[in-house]
Amino acid sequence: MPSEKSARVAAKRALRNRPIRNSARTLVRRAQDSISGGGAEAALADTKAAIKVLDKAAQKGIIHKNNAARRKSRLMAKLNRLQNA
Repeated sequence: MPSEKSARVAAKRALRNRPIRNSARTLVRRAQDSISGGGAEAALADTKAAIKVLDKAAQKGIIHKNNAARRKSRLMAKLNRLQNA
């Protein structure tokens, strides 16, 4: 069991981190949808926005840097397949 203080601190951090994590998920999902939709310009803009949010979340320690790198890599691979096809 965590101590009372550490539980309180963890809850406060979770509340602070949740909106950033949710926005990262939303923007990644939006980028994937626009990539699968086929619009190259919209897909590029959405992918850039998702990468920016992932980088900020990793910088703040909300997600691990390797987690952000993996998600960015997957997004860029999908975007490159769209642009090369």
